[in-house]
Amino acid sequence: MTKTELTKAVAERTGLTNKDAGAALDAALDIVSQTLAAEGKVQLTGFGTFLTKERAAHLGRNLSTGEPVEVPAHRVVQFKAGKLLKNMVSPGADSDEA
Repeated sequence: MTKTELTKAVAERTGLTNKDAGAALDAALDIVSQTLAAEGKVQLTGFGTFLTKERAAHLGRNLSTGEPVEVPAHRVVQFKAGKLLKNMVSPGADSDEA
């Protein structure tokens, strides 16, 4: 699903115009992005948690040449699905095993 398709689906479910649904979606995504940048965690109960994690500097490899490349330390975004989302995606699976 693309952002445009998501905007249309939100508009249909809420009765908002496509423009208003797009503005609401943009605002929500901006807030999530800014919160991750500042605090590193956004928890949406039942859906999941977006969080940032520090990755240490390490030695990587240039896939074209095979030469070693130093990859600096950096932050990455992770997503951990909530129990309700896991059950929707895989209804019969036991979420405690993963």
